[in-house]
Amino acid sequence: MDLKEYIKSELDGLKRGQSRILKDLTQQDLAWRPSSGCNSMGLILFHVVKGEDSFIQATLQGKPDLWTSGKWYQKLNLPETETGNHYTVDQVNCFAVPAPKDILAYYDAVRAETLRYLASLTPADFERKVKLPFGEFTVAGVFSVIVSHTAQHNGEIGYLRGMLKGMDK
Repeated sequence: MDLKEYIKSELDGLKRGQSRILKDLTQQDLAWRPSSGCNSMGLILFHVVKGEDSFIQATLQGKPDLWTSGKWYQKLNLPETETGNHYTVDQVNCFAVPAPKDILAYYDAVRAETLRYLASLTPADFERKVKLPFGEFTVAGVFSVIVSHTAQHNGEIGYLRGMLKGMDK
C-alpha cells in the first residue's frame, strides 16, 4: 500500500466512525453541552471540518478555503470571519450550531476536495515543507495532523454522545 492509499484509508475509517457517532443526532443533541464553557458536539464537529478545510486549501494549496470560496458561512448561517478555533468561554456558550445536514454537507465538500488533492500528489510532493502556527511540517505530516486531529475530536464527540444518550440510543 502506498502513502496515498494509506492516508485515504485512514480518512475513510475516521469518516465511518464519525458516521456511527453522529447517527440520529438532532440539532438539539449537537448543541447540548454538559455545562457552561464546554464545547458542544456541533462545535467540535465544525472545528474539525473548518480545520481540514484550512489545512488542505490554504496551507497546502495556497488558495481560499471552501468556507469562503463556496460561501459555506452563508449556508451554515455563521459569520464569514468564523475561524472554528481559539474560542473564549463566551464564544463557546454562544456558538449557534448549524443543522446536522448542513455541517455534514460542508464536511462532504471539504472531504471531496481533500481526496481530490490527495489523489493529485506525487511521492515527492509529500516531502514539501509548509509552515503551520505550531511548526514546520511536510505535506505528509500535515495529513498526519489532520488524521490525528480528527481522531482526537471524534473521541470527544463520542464521549459527549455517550453522556447525552449512550452510543446505541
